[in-house]
Amino acid sequence: MSDAYGQLLDATIQHLEYLKSRGVRHVAVAPETLQELSLPPKSISVPVQPIAQIPKSVAPDSPPDKAAAFAALRERALACIKCAHLASSRKNVVFGVGSIEAKLMFVGEAPGADEDEQGEPFVGKAGQLLTKIIQATGLSRADVYIANILKCRPDTPGQSAGNRKPTPDEMATCIPYLHEQIDLIRPKVIVALGATAVEGLLGKTVGITKLRGNWQTYRGTPLMPTYHPAYLLRNQAMSEKRKVWEDMLAVMEKLEMPVNEKQRNFFAKA
Repeated sequence: MSDAYGQLLDATIQHLEYLKSRGVRHVAVAPETLQELSLPPKSISVPVQPIAQIPKSVAPDSPPDKAAAFAALRERALACIKCAHLASSRKNVVFGVGSIEAKLMFVGEAPGADEDEQGEPFVGKAGQLLTKIIQATGLSRADVYIANILKCRPDTPGQSAGNRKPTPDEMATCIPYLHEQIDLIRPKVIVALGATAVEGLLGKTVGITKLRGNWQTYRGTPLMPTYHPAYLLRNQAMSEKRKVWEDMLAVMEKLEMPVNEKQRNFFAKA
């Protein structure tokens, strides 16, 4: 066995073991690749190169390609049936949306009826308001990443409308998916939208009115708790809108984003 072949084999095995440790159980392999791998080692043409030049996706001790790892995570989440009552009532798993290279990540509570229907977080009235808030910072939904503590809509037996808060057991079961999303994206700032998001990420059940506007830390990442957009739809007071915008100004400053006078003076008279 050539040194180059041995290095590649060792690197591949270590990479697959890393994926297994992350919970990945399926790896896409082209038929041509499988046929090539079935040949004896001496028949495989492997260019001689130092191990340092092997692509990062197969080099020892390096993380897998982010896009591939994220796709694998998504597939696991879409097939999840750990909460049988939610799996049986959902229309879609609402995994998340946005850039996996995002510096800013928003985390909400759980999908509502619109999100369950479309399979995308924050697309209802609260989502439309969140989009406006994001755009007011100079960013777009495509620039950030948006997810929820729960990937499935909490079931509402006997109700034709309305939502309910996720139970602690549901959050504990589902949140590992969100943890992996955050670990892969590695945003510079997380915005927790509402008390349930704060509880899920930080384990804190302190009222959101006390926590909002005060920086917290999630695994070393700055986290800003603020009101959920749904709260602003219920409470139209300009003073409450101003509080959320002040939180977003703090986020922009943390990200070293430019803040112009118009942005700084939004709701100034509230």
